[in-house]
Amino acid sequence: MLRRAWKSILGAVVVVSPPAYIYYRYTESSKTPSFTVKVKEKGPDGKPLMVKRTFSLLSKSAVDQQINRSATFTSLPPSDGVVWKHTTAQVSSNNPIEDAHAEAIITTEATSSDPARSLFFYAVMDGHGGLHTSRLLSDVLIPAVGLELSTLASNSRTNKSSILDIFKTLIFPTPLSPADAPQDGHVERVSQAIQRAFDNVDFEIVNGPLRVFAANVAKLDKTNIPDLSQHPMAEASMLPALSGSCALMAFLDPSKRDLYVACTGDSRAIAGIWEETDDGTGKWRVEVLTEDQTGRNENEAKRLYQIQQSYAVSQISHRQIFYFSLQLEHPTEDVIARGRILGGLEPSRAFGDARYKWPREVQETLPFNVGAGRVVRSPPAGLKTPPYVIATPVVTHRKLSLPNPGSSQPKLRFLVLATDGLWDELSSEEVVALVGGYFSGLKGTVSRSSLQASVPTTTGSPTVQGKELTKGSAQEHSWAFVDDNVSAHLIRNALGGGDEDKLRKTLSIPAPHSRRWRDDITVTVIWWEESQESRAKAKL
Repeated sequence: MLRRAWKSILGAVVVVSPPAYIYYRYTESSKTPSFTVKVKEKGPDGKPLMVKRTFSLLSKSAVDQQINRSATFTSLPPSDGVVWKHTTAQVSSNNPIEDAHAEAIITTEATSSDPARSLFFYAVMDGHGGLHTSRLLSDVLIPAVGLELSTLASNSRTNKSSILDIFKTLIFPTPLSPADAPQDGHVERVSQAIQRAFDNVDFEIVNGPLRVFAANVAKLDKTNIPDLSQHPMAEASMLPALSGSCALMAFLDPSKRDLYVACTGDSRAIAGIWEETDDGTGKWRVEVLTEDQTGRNENEAKRLYQIQQSYAVSQISHRQIFYFSLQLEHPTEDVIARGRILGGLEPSRAFGDARYKWPREVQETLPFNVGAGRVVRSPPAGLKTPPYVIATPVVTHRKLSLPNPGSSQPKLRFLVLATDGLWDELSSEEVVALVGGYFSGLKGTVSRSSLQASVPTTTGSPTVQGKELTKGSAQEHSWAFVDDNVSAHLIRNALGGGDEDKLRKTLSIPAPHSRRWRDDITVTVIWWEESQESRAKAKL
C-alpha cells in the first residue's frame, strides 16, 4: 500500500508544469529542517509532564560556529627550551552559561642568586544555581592563591586573606618575592597555602550577607528584624552566597618542575604522559589527577559522616561575626540520598551553597531577598548540623618531566581541565586518546577502533567516578578531527563527534530544555613543545 502511494505521488510530479515544479523545488529547499523531541515542562497543576516540542535544526556551519565561538589559543614566549601553549573553549547549555574560567601568569622578582621565573595558573569553574559564584571566582580565586603563596615565608596562619586583600592584588599587582615564593618546592606547604586560599575565598563569599546583617542589628531577635531587602549590598552579597560553584585549578612552576592541581567539586583534571619505546613508537599513559567529589565517591562519603564544620558566633562589640570552626561527627544523619547531599546537591565540595552551610536558624532569620522578586529558598529538609559542604580542595602534586637531553623518561606532555559536562560524555581514556590523536595529526572522521589502534593508551591513576554513568562511553559514534582548537575538538566529540545528525540535534535544543541532553562545558588544555632552538641543539 505504501509503495502504491509513492507511485501515485511520483506520477503527479511527472505531469506537473515546469513553473509549478520550480516553485515546489524552491519552497522545499528553503524550509528550515526541524525535529521533534520529548521535553519536561510544568503542567497546569504545577507538576512536571513530558510533552513533544519541535525545534529548528542548526546547520553544520552554525554548529561549527557555536563550538568555536569562545575558543581561544595562547602561545607563550620560549623559556628554558620549552614553549607553553594552552587553549580554552566553552559551549553553554544554561542561558546564560554558569561555567567560568581564568588564567594568569605571575612573575617572581629576580635577585642576584635567583632569576625571575614565571608561575602559571589555570582554572575552570562549574557554577550551579546561577552564574554569580563562578563569575566571582574567575576574578578572585587565582589572585587569592597568589597572595597565599607570597606569604609562605612568614608561615602565618593567623592572618586571613580578606576580600579587600584579594582585590588589592587585582588593582595593584605585585610580583611574588623570591624569598616568599615556593623556593624549595615543599609540597605540603604549597598545598596548604592553596587550601587556605580556597577556604578564605569561600569564607568571604558565605559570610558576606551575614556581615551585612550583623552590621544592621544589635542582637539576634526574631521578633524585631529590620527589613534589609532593599539594602544596597543585599543582592550583591546574597547571590554569590546562595548560588554555588565547583573550582579546579592547576598551578605550574616549570623552573622547579612542580605541578599542583587543586579540586573542589566534580570537575576533573587528567594528564597525558608520553611513554616512548625503543623502536621510536610509544603509548599515552592516562593519569587522572583528581577525584569526582560527590556523594557517590566513597572517600567523600566517609568525610561527610566523620567530619563536619559548623558556624560559631563570636561577639565583637555590637556586631555578630560568623565564622567556621571544626566540630565533631554527625554519623547518625542521612547526609547522602541518591548520591546527593541531603538529596539535593550533587558535589560534596563547593564554593557558596550557603543553604548547606548556614544553620537553620540563620537561614530563617535573614531578612533579605535576592533581587527581582526572588526570595531566599527554605533550608533543605534534612538540615540539622551544617555545614555539609566545604570548599577545601584536595591538592595533588606531580613533578613535571620537561625536556632533558639524553633522557628517555616518560614525559607529561599535556593537561586537560574540564567541568563535568565533558566527563558526562567522555571517559578519561577517551579524552587522552582524542588529544593524542589531535597532536599526531589525525584528520577527518575516525572510527573508535581506528583511534584505539593508532593512539594506544594505558591506565596509570584510575578515574574515581562520582557520577551515575548513564551516557559517555556507551555511545558508539565515530570521532571527528576537524577543529584547529584542541579544546573545541574535545567538545565536538563529547556532543556527537562524527555523528553529524546527533551533534546538530544536541546543539539545536535551546535552554532550558537542553539540560536534559547536555550540561555547560568548559575545557582548558595545557601543553608544552620543545622550542626550535632546543630542537636544533638536540640535533648537534
